[in-house]
Amino acid sequence: MESFINGLNNVLWSTPVIYICLGVGLFFSVATRFLQVRLIKDMVKLMFQGKSSAAGVSSFQALALALSGRVGTGNIAGTATAIAFGGPGAVFWMWLIAFIGAGSAFVESALAQVYKVKQDGQYRGGPAYYIEKGIGWKWFAVLFAVAALLAMALLMPGTQSQSIAAGLHNAFGIAPEITGVFLVAVLGAIIIGGVKRIARVASLVVPFMAIGYILVSVIIIIANITELPAVISLIFRSAFALDSAFGGIVGLAIQWGVKRGIYSNEAGQGTAPHAAAAAEVSHPAKQGLVQAFSIYIDTLFVCSATAFMILFTGMYNTTGPNGFIVENLPGIKEGPAFTQAAIESILPGFGAGFVAIALLFFAFTTIMAYYYIAETNVAYLTRKGGGKIGMAIVKVVILSITYFGAVKEADLMWDMGDVGLGLMVWLNLIAILLLTKPALLLLRDYEQQKKEGKDPVFDPVKLGIKNADYWEHEYKAEKS
Repeated sequence: MESFINGLNNVLWSTPVIYICLGVGLFFSVATRFLQVRLIKDMVKLMFQGKSSAAGVSSFQALALALSGRVGTGNIAGTATAIAFGGPGAVFWMWLIAFIGAGSAFVESALAQVYKVKQDGQYRGGPAYYIEKGIGWKWFAVLFAVAALLAMALLMPGTQSQSIAAGLHNAFGIAPEITGVFLVAVLGAIIIGGVKRIARVASLVVPFMAIGYILVSVIIIIANITELPAVISLIFRSAFALDSAFGGIVGLAIQWGVKRGIYSNEAGQGTAPHAAAAAEVSHPAKQGLVQAFSIYIDTLFVCSATAFMILFTGMYNTTGPNGFIVENLPGIKEGPAFTQAAIESILPGFGAGFVAIALLFFAFTTIMAYYYIAETNVAYLTRKGGGKIGMAIVKVVILSITYFGAVKEADLMWDMGDVGLGLMVWLNLIAILLLTKPALLLLRDYEQQKKEGKDPVFDPVKLGIKNADYWEHEYKAEKS
């Protein structure tokens, strides 16, 4: 089992794939004329506009739902793992993939809005929908939906629950079995309420947890402020093989930085579009811009907070091909323990418990988002019947794997998570590249209407975008 998963990972995350991910993000950044810089004011304003409806959620709730998927164990354990295997230089590559990934995030989320549908009284959308309606390849759409189901319900939730269980065990001595039962009970109570309840919980928990985590990191940074120039220099020197200690692993820095960066911010992965499609907006570009900004929140804020705490305090190990390059924490396994040690070094007696609680909130909300994505793909696959049975099966599977992950070893869970992520990335990147034209058309339309002093409203017929059925028929009927 483990050898099969490792072999699959070697294919899905081979060196060419890493560079393809970077290339696609760069392509969309250039094609949109670096909207992540030009339209940053719009991104911030749009986050707080719009209201929820009977069918959809507000822009902020959709952002929180997407962030609940993005801000997870990847921000704490994933960032630490990147430093452990790629050195400090991996942090730079995480930043880079976040910056250029904002272009991909805009495209996939805007497309989800273009091709969304109203199904069973609520908005549904995502890669499976825009593949079928935008490209016309139903078989490819079904393939993505199946891959997303495997990733979200089976392969990836265990990574999150394992990190929660490990953190609580290290900090408070709570047995993983008890943590597993607790997670299953609370998760079950939330997902029964559907997208509305998930979005409400996410909009309350995500801002609270992110702000609290960043505030603690600021305290750590201030306590070590004299180290700032040296840490920044180390990150950049290590990223470009200019550091004597880390120069030999620059390839690993790129690989781990990009892989963990994508795992954390999910740009181009195809997960965030599901939440984006649920938003109630007047133009697809609006939610695309909101989701593009979520990349900054995830990686440039939360991941950077973790990286700086670890590097400022020197609480990390880095392994090279021939053994340890840095071993400041003998016997400590890569992951949340690095962050716990970093905080403990400045705030004794606080670090282990704080990281455990942060992981609980971060990772638990991510599992919630995984369920919603799995549910959306079940809805796509069962449009002609069998939806209730399919939803029930997904609930049982995701609750089971959540418990399984809590009591299993971390290595297997991370490897399974990487396989799930890799499957979705491959399929979604192909899809959004093929749908570049409508994505750029709607961005130009949004900017043109803004120049004319209008509140942009989407009209697919005027732009020549076909199969945007909701916008062409139902939206017009609702607003007339």
